[in-house]
Order: sequence, then structure tokens, then C-alpha cells
Amino acid sequence: MNLTEIQEQLRTEQLDGWLFFDHHLRDPIAYHVLGLEASGHVSRRWYYWIPAHGDPVKLVHRIEDWKLDSLPGERLRYSAWPEQHQHLKSILSGASKVAMQYSPNCMIPYVSLVDGGTVDLVRSFGKEVASSASLVQYFEARWSAQQLESHYEAGRRVDETLTEAFAEIGRQVGAAGSVQEVTIADFIRKGFADRRLIAADGPIVAVNANSGNPHYAPTGEQSDLIQAGDFVLIDLWAKLDQPRSVYYDITWTGFVGDQIPSDIQNVFEVVRGGRDAAVEAARSAIRSGKPYPAYQLDDVTRGFISAKGFGDAFVHRTGHSIGEEVHGNGANIDNLETRDERPLIPRTCFSIEPGVYLPKFGVRTEIDCYISEDDAGPTGRVQTEIVKIRT
Repeated sequence: MNLTEIQEQLRTEQLDGWLFFDHHLRDPIAYHVLGLEASGHVSRRWYYWIPAHGDPVKLVHRIEDWKLDSLPGERLRYSAWPEQHQHLKSILSGASKVAMQYSPNCMIPYVSLVDGGTVDLVRSFGKEVASSASLVQYFEARWSAQQLESHYEAGRRVDETLTEAFAEIGRQVGAAGSVQEVTIADFIRKGFADRRLIAADGPIVAVNANSGNPHYAPTGEQSDLIQAGDFVLIDLWAKLDQPRSVYYDITWTGFVGDQIPSDIQNVFEVVRGGRDAAVEAARSAIRSGKPYPAYQLDDVTRGFISAKGFGDAFVHRTGHSIGEEVHGNGANIDNLETRDERPLIPRTCFSIEPGVYLPKFGVRTEIDCYISEDDAGPTGRVQTEIVKIRT
């Protein structure tokens, strides 16, 4: 935990302090930001108050009073709930605006981790509860130089695996006339293992109508054949098998044959156009130096696709934050499922992955976009044409 940096950021955002709270390991963000080990028995509530000015204060139960030993600040103890409430009221006495892992209307579910009763308690002391979402992005979503390099290296290995996966589809279809989706998914997983990549789940390998389901995933019990004349979507994500590495997450599409059907080609061009419009908008915004809310990138992409007549078939947000988890804690490119008003900030990364999903097929194209101090753009290969899979 960098106390000085946290307090500087609190003052920048005009917040009186940041109140951390946990019970039964409910808030992983608190443990990560504070540098605590998220393990062991947490059977009693603890609070940690970082004011914008002055020294932190910790409030712990007498049974588990060692829980915050690694953190600086005065320690207060409680046993009975009236004592707990009185201590907490005293800790917050000099504050008016208190940041917590709270999101109004749960607009940012990744941050909305404090229960409603605890928010009620803090409000009962006459305090305004503010969302810590921007603080979380600043301290959780910004990458170090080493993490950025791990992303680039993961990208090189994932791109190699994807190329081999398309070739394997062609080889197996050419040799046997067909191949199961799950066989290619297993091929990708083996490619990851051989390249020392790890992923919590996935990948997605979806043929024809299955590609029209954004989160379809083949299994041993549910897997269709890929044959000549079929359209295939592959969504794969992974990171290096080493501490603090971050994910690389992409989606490409291919067609088994030389003559891509016109309806598929048309939708691909629409989705590609929406993706490229978002990249250009992000690049222009960062180069201008003006704050740019993340949800506006979703508006750009969705506006492009809607103008082409496919708005109703674009059923998810444009993108998500990427970090040590494939869905990170930074700003999401979203004004559909939620409205993420956090600005795009340097040293963060997010996906741009518009999709159009129809009964017979679905097209998604996904790149990762990194925000540097003065620019923005894709971190890896960018698909410009549907891959023609040779048999």
C-alpha cells in the first residue's frame, strides 16, 4: 500500500477519505489495494479508514484484533455492536464525503462490493457515501512497465496459438471432412500449456449458429462439427504463467473455404467498422488531452453499427477492462448494460469487441486497446479480413 499516493489521489478527487470494510473476504479490492493477504478466517467485521489528511485508523474486533497488523495507524477495538458503531462514528467525525466500494444503482458491479446495510450505517452518521470507482481504477487497473511487457509477450504467444488453430481446422477438415469444436478448443488449451500461458476458462470455438451466441462454449457433451463451407468464431484469452501478469484477449473469425458468403462478409465489415471507429475515437481523445468518459466509446461503436441497421443485434457492451483478471477493475466501454462514466486514463487497457448476432451466425472482432500517456491503440494484430481456412 502506498499511503502517500492514496492520500494524494483522495485530495485530487476532493474526497475526505476512503473507508475499507470487510467481512468473510467479501471485498478482494480492499485486500489488493491495502496489500493484505486475502485468506484465513475473517469472522468479524473490520474497517480501515484512510483520510485525505492525517493518519489512518483501523477498527477491529477484539477476537481478531491482529487482522490489520501490517497496516499503519491507530487501532481501535470493539466487541459489542454499539461500541463498534460509536467507534466508527468517531473515526468519520471529521469527514463529509466518504469513498467506499459502492456504485450508485450498481452501475459498476465490479466495484459495488459493500453491502447496503453498511452504506446505511455510514449515512446514518450524516456522511455522503461516494463511489470509490475512480480510485479503484487508479490503483487497480494501471499497469506497470513489467505488466505491459507481459501483455505483449502473452499476445505474441496467443497470436501464434490462434494461427495454428485455424490451420488445424483446415488440416482436420481436409483429412477427415470435419472436426469437432471441442477438439479445436482442446488444441488451443494444449497450445497455451506448451507456451506457458494460463487462462481461468475458455476458449470459445463456435461454428455457424453457435457463433450467434456470445458466450457459447463447446464441451464434451455439447460440440458441433466444423466442415467445409462453415463459418467459425474463435475467442481466446490468456496470460503468462507468472506473478502479476495481465491478460491478452482477442476474437477472430474464419471461413472454411474460398468463397465467403456475402451476408457474412457484409456483417463482418460492419462490425470491423464499429471496432475501428472506437479505436480512432480513443486515439483522438487521448491525443487531445481532454477527459473522455469510457461510455462514450460504446456510443461511438454502437452508433456506427446501428446506422448500418444492426443495432438490435449488438446485445452487449463494446468492451471491458483488462488486468490480472480477464475482466479487470478499470473502466468498461459500456453505455448499454451499465453506464461507466470513469474517464480513460493512462496505463490502462480494455477490449474493444463489438458483435452482431443473428440466428444463422454471429460476428465479433476483438482487440485490446492500451492507453499510454499521450496515445491509444491496439496491442496486437488486428483482423482486417475474415480468415480463409484452407483444407
